[in-house]
Amino acid sequence: MTQKKYDVVGMGNALVDIEFKVSDQFLTENKVEKGLMTLVDEERQNELMKVINTAEAKKQCGGSAANSVIAVSQFGGRSYYNCKVANDALGEFFVQDLKAAGVQHNLSVGQLEEGITGKCLVMVTQDAERTMNTFLGITQNFSSSDVEASVIPEADYLYIEGYLVTSPEARKAMIQAKKVAEESGTKVAVTFSDPAMVKYFKDGFVEVIGEGVDMLFANEEEAMIFTGKDSLLDAREELKKIAKHFVITQGKNGAMIYDGDTFIDIEPYATEAVDSNGAGDMFAGAFLYGITNGHSYASSGKLASLAASQVVSQFGPRLEKSQAQTILERLKPEL
Repeated sequence: MTQKKYDVVGMGNALVDIEFKVSDQFLTENKVEKGLMTLVDEERQNELMKVINTAEAKKQCGGSAANSVIAVSQFGGRSYYNCKVANDALGEFFVQDLKAAGVQHNLSVGQLEEGITGKCLVMVTQDAERTMNTFLGITQNFSSSDVEASVIPEADYLYIEGYLVTSPEARKAMIQAKKVAEESGTKVAVTFSDPAMVKYFKDGFVEVIGEGVDMLFANEEEAMIFTGKDSLLDAREELKKIAKHFVITQGKNGAMIYDGDTFIDIEPYATEAVDSNGAGDMFAGAFLYGITNGHSYASSGKLASLAASQVVSQFGPRLEKSQAQTILERLKPEL
């Protein structure tokens, strides 16, 4: 079989992540709902920027699917990202950071639209919980015209970020890209992204998923909200109806993978969590790297579990490429 040009072509929001350490008291005083991703307007985000200690802020190009395709690249895979940024300083920063991570993309600095690049304030409390306030900026206008459809047939997997489901135009883009993938033999993976997305936009996900997807990524809460089931065992049986394969991440308890035939329990790697931001994104990226590079579902799950444990043990949603390569070396005898 001829190898395709890309392992994974992703599509999702383009956000510059600005990450801070805060206290629970800070969240209470500023009326920020802990543990969720909340969409805010620019004025509200600027209010928070004024009162947050920015001295230790960490800035990176991000967005859920961006973190995942960067992970694919860091492990040695080939990835591409469809997204939208503006012709401002943060937009140029995003393009350069994506390029430095080895990810091909649809952005051309000289042809970016007027507007404001989206940014996500990631507030991390002492218990490692991450709370996000996101101003989407120009990425809220993401549409089919921002998807380089010609690269989708060149990939093993199309990876679609669930956060896009909030916008009618982005939802059309998700459906159109999925159709291109299905017609060209490219597998389709979808991530639910956040419990709030599943709770408030379930109908949108049902529309996007249609008759089913090849791969679904969810955490326990998302799986149970989407299926309407009270137990994980019931939820996973329900998910078989919409996904040929799926991953349910379980935080400190590891993960559960359905390989199309059997369930595989993935053990967690012991770690001291300091920041949960990016754990799910890393798991998805590492797992997709594994299954598109000749590894089994079980060994890909092991790789993803170790990579996610490393991410939560440090501040920030991504690893350095050297860290990713060290993880591969550690697991080499088992992969």
